[in-house]
Amino acid sequence: MNPHVDVSFDCVPLRSVGRLDVPWDASPALHALAERVRRAMEKHGLHNTYYLHNAKCVFHLTNDPAVGTMEFGFEGTVITDPDDRRTQGSDLEVALVGETCDWLTAPVVDWFRETVRRAVVVEFDRYIAAGDLQQTIARMEEIATESDAQGGFLGMGL
Repeated sequence: MNPHVDVSFDCVPLRSVGRLDVPWDASPALHALAERVRRAMEKHGLHNTYYLHNAKCVFHLTNDPAVGTMEFGFEGTVITDPDDRRTQGSDLEVALVGETCDWLTAPVVDWFRETVRRAVVVEFDRYIAAGDLQQTIARMEEIATESDAQGGFLGMGL
């Protein structure tokens, strides 16, 4: 049986973001994403923070996708404990992007926006437990070690 809540996202550990400059010929969408990541870094810092984007949460309220499905898009920061073992909170922008529920009302949509935030916390804990986060952190540490072994990046070609 399919899950009744589908959560998917792309994750960027904010500590892994070395630069935020975007090529001048990049798309406006990429420029906007870089700006949102920059704001997240300023607001939440670099450690134990992860930027989720290209993300959605779909609720299946009935067993027929043509009736009773709500799809929300979300983007923002997830904050973990100091050991990156559990999610402590989130700062997400959530919007209803599609639905097959002709009985929806505004208060129900608002309630589900909060439910998305809670579902993302649960799913991010599952992401951590699955080792995806640990693999990303290990990969970033390996890159840093290789960089340090070669003298590190000193900037401006120096």
